[in-house]
Amino acid sequence: MPLFIVALGIIALLVLIMGLKLNTFISLIIVSFGVALALGMPLENIVKTIEAGLGGTLGHLALIFGLGAMLGKLIADSGGAQRIAMTLVNKFGEKNIQWAVVAASFIIGVALFFEVGLVLLIPIVFAISRELRVSILYLGIPMAAALSVTHGFLPPHPGPTVIAGEYGADIGEVLLYGFIIAIPTVILAGPVFTKLAKKLVPDSFNKQGNIASLGEQKTFKLEDTPGFGISVFTALLPVILMSIATVIKLLQETMGVDDNSMLAAIRFIGDASTSMLLSLLFAVYTMGIARKIPIQQVMDSCVTAITHIGMMLLIIGGGGAFKQVLIDGGVGDYVAELFKDTSLSPILLAWIIAAILRISLGSATVAALTTAGLVIPLLGTTDVNLALVVLATGAGSLIASHVNDAGFWMFKEYFGLSMKETFATWTLLETIISVSGLGFVLLLSLFV
Repeated sequence: MPLFIVALGIIALLVLIMGLKLNTFISLIIVSFGVALALGMPLENIVKTIEAGLGGTLGHLALIFGLGAMLGKLIADSGGAQRIAMTLVNKFGEKNIQWAVVAASFIIGVALFFEVGLVLLIPIVFAISRELRVSILYLGIPMAAALSVTHGFLPPHPGPTVIAGEYGADIGEVLLYGFIIAIPTVILAGPVFTKLAKKLVPDSFNKQGNIASLGEQKTFKLEDTPGFGISVFTALLPVILMSIATVIKLLQETMGVDDNSMLAAIRFIGDASTSMLLSLLFAVYTMGIARKIPIQQVMDSCVTAITHIGMMLLIIGGGGAFKQVLIDGGVGDYVAELFKDTSLSPILLAWIIAAILRISLGSATVAALTTAGLVIPLLGTTDVNLALVVLATGAGSLIASHVNDAGFWMFKEYFGLSMKETFATWTLLETIISVSGLGFVLLLSLFV
């Protein structure tokens, strides 16, 4: 019965968002109230549960997400992202142009959220395509693969950051294992998949695309942008700080070293929130002050970044509210009881639930959060590595993007594809990322 109520809730969510065109956040809150009532939760507890879910999720995420958005915006507005992309294109040369796009998109994708990275990189991809006279889709598939993989697997992106908080996983471990999984996944879903896509829909590689909807793009003369080294270092600084702290923590546990104030200081600096704050302050200097850009202009970029993520934060909060209703309403416990005697790995179960919800709901972040509400009660009965469950949930939440996902329509319109071509490129690309991501997580679980 509880799963039937959840299914009805998901159908109601689809009707509200796709049928009645209601805002996603409003729809999530309405469905959270409806499901809570249907599950028979005491009336006096419903509002408290929704507030706790919304506040708990945003309390963990808002700082990292907000600082991350500002960092990405500073790198974009200073021309740092353009410098990274164009330098790699020049270094790799025309023959290895796809690998240049993969490398640039991966580095930029770590610092920028998916939609921002897409909007920033597409004009660069179009410019390279014209200059080298290669298909825009030939470059667009590796770009989208790298952006999608960083979005699904690597903090400080919302999905893996939120789920790490919900599962109680170490964000540094998620980042470290995420990199191990992300690199081969990008290779499979990018350059390797492009060869298959050419055979499936050859005509799509002749399309011209259309980026008029992006408006006039801010372009820089290369000599007016920050240096390549400092741009890459600024973009990857939070990753470097978190990774160092995680490696030292793993070494400490392996070697049985006693805790001390120096190790505590390293953990403090490597905490996701501290890393993001230090990286943002560093970017204010390297992308702004050091280049004689007035501090007011630098702060304007930060303000713009926050205004752009306001609704996304509310949607994530709404997903957190729905997740909390599933936990407090007993659905999570029901699922745990259902799978009590199963030999199915929590890693596989998290991926399956996230995949079903992603196909149903469209939003990767909402699918991942709802999965957390169903999987968390299972985690107490197993010794599975929580960071790997986070990555499996992230992988499942990327599968089969189709008509209920904004990314599907963005890819279709920018590259001028038909519906069939979009399914054969974008939808299949996301599915390859999801399935290969799961495969690499299961492989990694044999060693950690």
